[in-house]
Amino acid sequence: MKFIEYPDRDMLAINVANAIAGDLETHLLHHETASFAVAGGSTPAPIFDDLCAADVAWDRVHVMATDERWVPLEDTRSNARMIKERLLTDRAAAARFLPFHVPARAPEEVLAEIEAQIVPELPLSVLLLGMGEDMHTASLFPKVEGLTQALSPNAPVLSVLRPDSQPEPRISLTAPILDGALAKHLVIYGTAKKDALNRALSLPPEQAPIQAVLTEITVHWAP
Repeated sequence: MKFIEYPDRDMLAINVANAIAGDLETHLLHHETASFAVAGGSTPAPIFDDLCAADVAWDRVHVMATDERWVPLEDTRSNARMIKERLLTDRAAAARFLPFHVPARAPEEVLAEIEAQIVPELPLSVLLLGMGEDMHTASLFPKVEGLTQALSPNAPVLSVLRPDSQPEPRISLTAPILDGALAKHLVIYGTAKKDALNRALSLPPEQAPIQAVLTEITVHWAP
């Protein structure tokens, strides 16, 4: 794990965007396409504002969320909505987006269909993760039902998880898929999350799911 500190969040956003653009460009030198899995929520949005204008062959980049709340695209809680509004614009509008949510169907009913889209993209070329103060990442929450399977080395590509703290089911890439990405970035802000990450280093993944995806990851932190 490599840990990089920045003086402020603006500097972090610029540098992470540049690093990801470089990772994508490097991958595309040797491959026809690149897969890019990104966190939802508020953490990556400022990075996307810089990254979307990067001079990358975006028409060869396939973008997906690391996880998705089971809500329609127009819902403000939709990760797909945020990704489309903040990342898939400017030059990055040429990228292909692989959605997880399927309207009017339960997540368990569509896992096989979504996995069929994802398997050809593996291993992920580039991954951008966030982390909560509870040490969850993607939708891998501590103690959530189904976590043990999602952390297993033999986990499927996707898991459906229903955290008690959340109002809707979630679908998430599992730990082996996340940890197997070729280039990995974790972005965290503030002292509380920095302290949480330090705690996670000495805890099992069942208590600190972020622990399961830290292999050769670059952590970017700003106050």
